[in-house]
Amino acid sequence: MSTKQDRILIFGAGVIGSMYAIKLIEAGFDVTLFARSNKYKSLRENGLRYEGKGTVRSIQVNVIDTLENDDIYDFIFVTVRYDRSESALLALKDNQSKNVVTMTSNSMGFSSWLDIVGDRLLPAFPGFGGQIKDGVLHARFLPKIIAATAFGEINGVVTERIENLAKIFKTAKFPYVIKKDMQSYLITHSVSDIAMLSVLQSENKIIDKKTARTRRTARKITVTLKAYLRAIQKAGVLIDPPMLKMVLNFPNLILDLFFMTWLRTNMVRDMMLPDYANNANNEIVLLSNDLMKFLNPNDIKPEIIH
Repeated sequence: MSTKQDRILIFGAGVIGSMYAIKLIEAGFDVTLFARSNKYKSLRENGLRYEGKGTVRSIQVNVIDTLENDDIYDFIFVTVRYDRSESALLALKDNQSKNVVTMTSNSMGFSSWLDIVGDRLLPAFPGFGGQIKDGVLHARFLPKIIAATAFGEINGVVTERIENLAKIFKTAKFPYVIKKDMQSYLITHSVSDIAMLSVLQSENKIIDKKTARTRRTARKITVTLKAYLRAIQKAGVLIDPPMLKMVLNFPNLILDLFFMTWLRTNMVRDMMLPDYANNANNEIVLLSNDLMKFLNPNDIKPEIIH
């Protein structure tokens, strides 16, 4: 299969979907972006607007707001938050495309997703973040050693479609890693998100910047992260990335200092507190609830000791 002929549908026009669209279009792929309402109208009129090298740029993209069942793509990337993942997959249920790549968190496994799209499911996770401010995408990339697009078959086998997807990412110059156990990877990632982001909300309100910078807030992250890592490990989850396994052996004081530094970054102050934390609250709540459903059959409860 020639990568230049691949048809790719990106279902979701937020930060993740927009970034994949830009890079894949620039690499020469046939990309369509699915969006609704005002987002659909804006993309039709203005294209995808993004910040690049200090200036605002725009790239034209084919955008649709209705997907026909016989509109077939080589890969469909589902780039929505976890709390919207099931509704997105239901919208794709009758479409005849063979590969549905879910680029989202998951804290309890794939059974419900498989019930909807079957073996077309290919779990993945993006390797970057950012925000859309005033209609302009501001992407944030991390070094590959810290974050890369991760994907893999549920059974860990490197299939032809895994190899084809790897070629696509390589052509688009996306750092990527093929995982043999995507369930463990996604559950581990969900645990870190739950620990780090749930503290940004208190009584359904975003905490103020001053409170976010305190050691008390950092300690909440430390003890919550350790407790949940121990719980999923007890449930048989392989902690991945392995760096998080090392966290279990770090003194609380060291982790407190690390999280205090993180909480004082511009990323938390300018992006997560005013934007991401608020919009992601439903996602974090659902991730947390579903993680407890995953742990409960084994009667495992995180022991949070302050």
